[in-house]
Amino acid sequence: MSEETRAPKEETQGEKARLYWKKNLRCLLILLGIWFLVSFGFGILLVDVLDRVRIPGTGFKLGFWFAQQGSIYVFLILIAVYVRYMNKLDQSMGVEE
Repeated sequence: MSEETRAPKEETQGEKARLYWKKNLRCLLILLGIWFLVSFGFGILLVDVLDRVRIPGTGFKLGFWFAQQGSIYVFLILIAVYVRYMNKLDQSMGVEE
């Protein structure tokens, strides 16, 4: 096989890999931004504002809940969202296991 026939396929694979990582990093940045907002923003910076709201049925202040449990629950949800997104991305790019 000559160099000319292999070059376009390798270039296509390179473009495909760049697109894959671009989408992956974009997803990661969005999810990390949400995680930062919930854990640091809601749990530390906005705790006083959120403490004015109480969770119905429990009496817990919302800011306290985010600092203690809410950020953990959101983190677990973000992991599930990332797994689902990456499975779909892998399938669309043809790199699934």
